Amino acid sequence: MKRLISAALGLALMAAPALADWAPDGPISLWIGFGAGGETDTLGRLLASEMSETTGWDIVVENRPGGGGMAMFTQLSVAEADGQTLGMGVTMPVLVNLTVRPDEVPFTLDSFDYLGTVALAQVGIIAPADAPYDTLSELVTWSQENGGALVGFDARPQELLMRFVDAETGAGFRLVSMESSAEGLQNVLGGHVQAAFTAGVHIPSMEAGDVKMIASANAQRHSYAPDVSTVQEQGYDIFVDPWFYVAAPAGLPEDAATALADAMRAALDSETMTEVIERTMNTEPGDAGPAETREMLDAGLENAARLFAN
Repeated sequence: MKRLISAALGLALMAAPALADWAPDGPISLWIGFGAGGETDTLGRLLASEMSETTGWDIVVENRPGGGGMAMFTQLSVAEADGQTLGMGVTMPVLVNLTVRPDEVPFTLDSFDYLGTVALAQVGIIAPADAPYDTLSELVTWSQENGGALVGFDARPQELLMRFVDAETGAGFRLVSMESSAEGLQNVLGGHVQAAFTAGVHIPSMEAGDVKMIASANAQRHSYAPDVSTVQEQGYDIFVDPWFYVAAPAGLPEDAATALADAMRAALDSETMTEVIERTMNTEPGDAGPAETREMLDAGLENAARLFAN
């Protein structure tokens, strides 16, 4: 599976001069914005372990759940910017809250320095393999002609994406709330809905020829289905990108920011991290650097505004 890392980055990691120029004055706390046992917790604990292995630093993981990571990022925004307190969360809850209630959120994107991303949850829209439509655009036409297609979703941004498409096309979608991607897959297999959002759980059924993917809901195509176009490529200027990422309080010293970002990227380049991300997320590590992570969040905030415009 092709890694999302450049040859230049690989050479930089081999040199890794920053790791010798800064070291924490005691343990580093990595706060996880969700409870124990979930994907964020699993990835965060493995990241901390691999970073400790690479650097020799003592990194302690603490779960600080609440509000989809909002409680943790609120605390992180006022922590000391010394490189010894980091936070790991998911982009969508932050971007949604900053969009719908910016005056109530006690931080902005400028409240943090960003070390990088860990992985992207690849969200797809699937349909039965024998459905008379192969793309989202064709599902729109089918829905218009058949009294409204039933479409399953298990997260608010997915619902908003479909409402955005519906507002632009008059498709007449009838949206059905699901508890999980697994429930969405079972409803597609059972013929109870015409399409549903899933995040990787559908891959075995797709490989078996029981379902097909009609669109990537992300801003890019999926690594396992490179021929399936995105919602944007099909003409609808909207996407859903749930990135797992790591941030620190704004104002990190430059040497600390560089050393932490390099240590994080070295950890993501390990075989163990790659295997776990592939197994749990059905994707590869998505190790964007500090500047790229901030650019991704800025673009995500603009996209979230479009999601809530309809």
